[in-house]
Amino acid sequence: MKKLKLGMIGGGEGSFIGAIHRNAALLDNCYELTAGSFSSDFKNSQLTGKKIHLDSNRVYKSYDEMLDYESNLEEEDRIDVISIVTPNHLHFDPAIKSLDKGIPVIIDKPMTFDSDQAKKLCDKVEESGIPFAVTHTYTGYPMVKEARSIILEGKIGKIRKVAVEYPQGWLSTMLEKGDNKQASWRTDPSKSGKAGSMGDIGTHAANMVEYVTGKKIIKLFSKVNVFVDGRMLEDDGNVLLSLEDNIEGNLMTSQIASGEENDLKVRVWGERGGIEWKHSDPNTLILKLSNSPNQILRAGVDNSYLSDFALAHCRTPSGHPEGFIEAFANIYRNFAYSVLSYRGKKQSDPIYDYPTVHEGHRGMKFIDAVIESSEKSKWINI
Repeated sequence: MKKLKLGMIGGGEGSFIGAIHRNAALLDNCYELTAGSFSSDFKNSQLTGKKIHLDSNRVYKSYDEMLDYESNLEEEDRIDVISIVTPNHLHFDPAIKSLDKGIPVIIDKPMTFDSDQAKKLCDKVEESGIPFAVTHTYTGYPMVKEARSIILEGKIGKIRKVAVEYPQGWLSTMLEKGDNKQASWRTDPSKSGKAGSMGDIGTHAANMVEYVTGKKIIKLFSKVNVFVDGRMLEDDGNVLLSLEDNIEGNLMTSQIASGEENDLKVRVWGERGGIEWKHSDPNTLILKLSNSPNQILRAGVDNSYLSDFALAHCRTPSGHPEGFIEAFANIYRNFAYSVLSYRGKKQSDPIYDYPTVHEGHRGMKFIDAVIESSEKSKWINI
């Protein structure tokens, strides 16, 4: 089958994540990047297009121009999927316009600027049936898939407690007052939304909890903090969680944890044991069963003791690391299968899952609840 034609909005020169998305999309030969509006600065877009050897006629001054022109091309020539990798406040408009033109969307998180926009995207996707993915990347790791499989099969018994943490240290100083573009928009409420660390990395942590347990967060109690004087959005926070089925937990995010990089870590405990996974060692999942030695499970395409769910997302031989781009690529590949299924060209298979518009909406509701709870010092339902 022909590759899906991919168009990209955002991700130009100086972008934090654009090249990661492009590399991930191309890893499985499911896509070819054929069009882009990479920046509001057309010279930046042109430079980006030139560097990635894109036809200059398919590099557009704006996403509106791209969507209008591409949607009028013959079906075999036009873009099949849009990837949106802009800052938060520039997510909704290109996403809803792409859906209006019948184009499937894969978008960075948080999905939108606020939950009202997220609800509109949900409604549009439900009405149209058009595939829509959100890059909660960490769920793409094979050993996170294995953790979910172990838990849902009941190997550690009924879940009682979950703990997730995501510390970073990169915002320990006032980077936004300098020329750091990423720090500037991520700490600006007019671009990032109502949350800082809880929107940027807290949504990943909350998504991880719901993904591996298969249970939704139903209420929370939070306290968020601003440690760097003059910062407009919180850079640290702690959240108590209550999930379905009387599961209790806690969530911590911090972007002022000096010396930390991106050490997302999740632990889940049930009646008969627990699991532990961390991003700093993504190939490893620790299974802790009562009255037994800890088991160290490792990713790898020839590890027959892993579930089919995990093995379907393994790419490298045992002993070789599964990386961040590979986790991204699993989402892009699985989404490609979904798009092909939507068009009747491939049968869908639930083993190739990905975060959908509903997970994106959950993330925005999580942000709302965290900020409201911290302001009112009370439990808030999600």
